[in-house]
Amino acid sequence: MAGTTVEHELLELEKQYWQAIKEKNVDAAMRLSDDACIIVGAQGVARVNRESLAGMMKAASYTLHRFEISDHVEVRLCRDDVAILAYKVHEELTVDGKPVKLDAADASAWTRRDDRWVCVLHTESPLGDPFGRDRVVKQNAPQP
Repeated sequence: MAGTTVEHELLELEKQYWQAIKEKNVDAAMRLSDDACIIVGAQGVARVNRESLAGMMKAASYTLHRFEISDHVEVRLCRDDVAILAYKVHEELTVDGKPVKLDAADASAWTRRDDRWVCVLHTESPLGDPFGRDRVVKQNAPQP
């Protein structure tokens, strides 16, 4: 990613966030998050305050062992105090006791508050067929 010092700073903050999740470092995740932060993913949409984020991290049914953010990162500085990052990420986790490898497209929106950047929005979309045709349908499951 060629870019400005701000773009590199934001990418480093994004990596710090991932590292906080990997290490289950609640304090670091809360420091990097706005109060409240919106989270969007396969489970839906949620507005999460710092206290809820701490509870979610402590009760997580998964462990992140490894993550790798792709070299191609899109950064858009919307204003001096608002920026968006988008990238692909590879994740290796244990979920409910089973190993999982996941490739996803993620995006985060950051804003500057009190002279520091905080994440106000994070989204994750697993890569694959946009219509879900690559997902296995469980037998005997009701079909829509």
